[in-house]
Amino acid sequence: MGSLARLIGPRAQNRLFLALRILIGSVWVFHGLYSKLLDGIPRHRMIVARVLGDDLAVIATRAVGVAEILLGLWAFSHRWPRTCAAVQTLAIVTMNTLEIARAPDLLISAPGMVLLNLGFLALGWYSATRQAPQANQPS
Repeated sequence: MGSLARLIGPRAQNRLFLALRILIGSVWVFHGLYSKLLDGIPRHRMIVARVLGDDLAVIATRAVGVAEILLGLWAFSHRWPRTCAAVQTLAIVTMNTLEIARAPDLLISAPGMVLLNLGFLALGWYSATRQAPQANQPS
């Protein structure tokens, strides 16, 4: 059994993994639904306009929003967790690269965004690569 399970017990570890999945999935669903589909953070659409042009900004932002919601649902499900973490990594690296290259003036803080996303990805990979203990394992 892993050192975390020895420290906090398997039931608490299972709750921790569940909380991580909920957190990770919720971030994707929030940004997909609120920030993009509902245009709750118009800066996201403005960044997409810089990358793809004004003509495609609304539809592309909505498409990204739908993709983010689906990624969040995938994170909730914890099916193929390493593949999910890899897709999340690819999505974030791609979005951050495009944002920094094409719309740096629309970012609140490029270094802050990168650090925050590195932490987010670290949580995602931690969750994806750690096996939660089974209920029948002794603590």
